[in-house]
Amino acid sequence: MSSLEMFSLVAGLVGGLAMFLYGMNVMSGGLTKAAGGKLEIVLAKVTKHPVIAYLFGVGVTALVQSSSASTVMVVGLVNSGIMSLKQAVSVILGANLGTTFTAWLLSLNAISSDNFIINLLKPTSFTPFLALIGIGLYMFAKTDKKKNIGTILLGFSVLMFGMSTMSNAVSPLKDVDSFKAFLTTFSNPLVGFMVGIIFTMVIQSSAGTIGVLQALSLSVKVKYSMAIPVVIGAEVGTCITAILSSLGANKNGKRTALMHLYFNIIKASLFMIIFYSLNAVMHFAFMETEIGMVGIAGIHTLVNLVATPLMLPFAGLLVNLALKTIPIDDKEKKEQEEQEGIRTLDPRFLSNPPFALEQARQAAITMANMSKDALTKAIGLITEFDEDEASEVDYLERKVDQYEDQLGTYLMKINSHHLGEQDSHTLSVLLHCITDYERISDHALNIMQKARNMDENKRKFSPKAQTEMDIFSSAVQEITDLSIRAFENQDIELAKTIEPLEEAIDGIQKEVKRRHVRRLRKGKCTIEQGFDLSDIGTDFERIADHCSNIAVGIIEVNDDAYDAHGYIEHLKAEKREGFEKAVDFYERKYRLPEVKF
Repeated sequence: MSSLEMFSLVAGLVGGLAMFLYGMNVMSGGLTKAAGGKLEIVLAKVTKHPVIAYLFGVGVTALVQSSSASTVMVVGLVNSGIMSLKQAVSVILGANLGTTFTAWLLSLNAISSDNFIINLLKPTSFTPFLALIGIGLYMFAKTDKKKNIGTILLGFSVLMFGMSTMSNAVSPLKDVDSFKAFLTTFSNPLVGFMVGIIFTMVIQSSAGTIGVLQALSLSVKVKYSMAIPVVIGAEVGTCITAILSSLGANKNGKRTALMHLYFNIIKASLFMIIFYSLNAVMHFAFMETEIGMVGIAGIHTLVNLVATPLMLPFAGLLVNLALKTIPIDDKEKKEQEEQEGIRTLDPRFLSNPPFALEQARQAAITMANMSKDALTKAIGLITEFDEDEASEVDYLERKVDQYEDQLGTYLMKINSHHLGEQDSHTLSVLLHCITDYERISDHALNIMQKARNMDENKRKFSPKAQTEMDIFSSAVQEITDLSIRAFENQDIELAKTIEPLEEAIDGIQKEVKRRHVRRLRKGKCTIEQGFDLSDIGTDFERIADHCSNIAVGIIEVNDDAYDAHGYIEHLKAEKREGFEKAVDFYERKYRLPEVKF
């Protein structure tokens, strides 16, 4: 073989492999986007039962066409605290079986028949038409859903074209004795096993290694003895992707990647020892026969079909091995407590913006509820101060600050990706609302500090003033609760009930101040008590203002606008009948008792 022919062969093989891997990546990405984050959401919910988690791991991996992609997904879910190690191991076992579907898909290239109908099933017959449809959808479709379908079709077409290119490139090697001799070295189990590991680590895809092997089998005589150790080695080599992904993860993320590695090492080692020990005694006749594309897919499936269900009852062993390798220390326990909730904002989810956005939304809901808890505890301290509860308010306020900082950063990263219309609305609402919830927690802290000062100086409100503050605080707690429910459910109608209550709270604040001045003139309370009441009342009023901002954000963003001041002015200027009735309802509900001065 001349140098030019060798160069042409290598170029064809490398170019075909590049197209194969690129096509697989594009197809996997299109399938993941088409799922719109739902795969991960369902995955996080169904993993409580090992068998269901296992089957879901099989299905997800078969769908996204990559065990590496699904394992990296699991690493992210564990790293974020959504999934436990015990839940993750079942999904990983399922992923190892699910990835074998790719080899069967590729084996369609082995179809050969004079029958026109059967020949149409061969990818080289229909992928040009799929590519044409795919590029049409990708370039001209108006919706993201159709564009994702176009991406999937294009990825599949490029993948199959890459397979065909590799097969055509190596076709001349069937007559080259030196290459035949080189392939024969794969018959040595250790050599073939190491080749499978190393090649898969380099290209970071076991499907890629098996695809190359299948391409070779189309043009060159590949025996079972050559293919089996390479396929088993590829099972171990594919773990490199999850290992690399886990480098920036926390310890649980690293343990997840290790479980994937340990399982494949145990599976491969047991297979190599048992199979080749039996072969040494029984001398399997099929080892020297030609394997073909279907045979390679069959070996790949058979190994995982036997190994993964057998390992499922012993999944705890993999968890223990990972925990032995990376033990839990006191520092990690403390870090886990401090990072509770925020771990859901995992950078790995950014590759799937809809799912990342859903995680951010859930974190924002947690943040909103922490603000509400801080407010509830702070209000309770006004009448009965307790230092432990005060410390809890302080802790919640700091946690809310942490949430706002990390959520804001995470949302801006999501915003740099292309989002659908509904997702864009959700992101805008989150950006508008997290600041308001952070400010609510600040006001809760102010109330706590005022309650502490009152307790230290032995000051209490008069019975009448306390009754008024109880009514005032009830209204504020209701508007906070309404804002959270509207925010969590993106409930436009519920959000519209918040502004009338906010106006009623403004009226309560004015009336409380008026009554205090009259009591002060009558000598029924002190100036210091007046400052306490005024400061807490101001915090209450501003909390209501922030709840109003949240409601307006939900309403206005839904209409592709955001002008809180303009919306409220317009609402009040129109004096809508429904609005006036709602204000009247809340004024009567939170009417202060009649008093005589």
